[in-house]
Amino acid sequence: MARGERSLRAVPRSVWVMLLPALVLQIAWQWSQPKPVATAAALSAPPPVAALRVTSLGEPVVLAQLTTLYLQAFDNQPGISIPFRDLDYQRVTQWLETILALDPIGQYPLLMAAQIYSQVPDPSRERLMVGFVHRQFMRDPNRRWRWLAHGTIMAKHRLHDNELALRYARDIARHAPAAPDWARQMQIFILEDIGELESAKILLGGLLASGQIKDERELHFLVERLEAMKNGEKPSPAAKN
Repeated sequence: MARGERSLRAVPRSVWVMLLPALVLQIAWQWSQPKPVATAAALSAPPPVAALRVTSLGEPVVLAQLTTLYLQAFDNQPGISIPFRDLDYQRVTQWLETILALDPIGQYPLLMAAQIYSQVPDPSRERLMVGFVHRQFMRDPNRRWRWLAHGTIMAKHRLHDNELALRYARDIARHAPAAPDWARQMQIFILEDIGELESAKILLGGLLASGQIKDERELHFLVERLEAMKNGEKPSPAAKN
């Protein structure tokens, strides 16, 4: 007989009488309890940029990349997946701003704002994201114009805010000379689309007269577009896009 078996048999029956009901009750209580539910942790404010620069030990770009990974992974916490619409978007923009402060040349935070966090069916959150993109564009227009171009399209077709779309398109034309022609011409076609034909004709006529357009196909298209405006023709879907 094993030593363990002898020790168990040595336990008085009165002790078993008291222990067994307690054990049964404990098992029953555990079985009746609801399963643990994972709860989402709130997104906290990012650390100050100055403190992060010290922490980076001279490698702010590397720290920016690590911070980006942290923010990207925040919606997937242990045992739970958080929909973007449930995130605090004010905090999200603070983290994106912090990442850009650490790595001003980086483009990924702007991509996240324009093409990831903005893809929620919530106009207030969409406006926060395009507003963030616009502010960051104004700090470095020639590098960041493409994200405001995306924001312009989003403002027009998703937010249905022609004034906001026109404001963004005008800022690209005014502040981003390195942007391609199509991006700097967006304001013309927005004006045409919203019925501001006189303004659109003036802008397009001035652009053609300036000699800035060198591509023959583009020049031909814009000349035809100006003639169509003068004749009162509505733009085709292809011209709008």
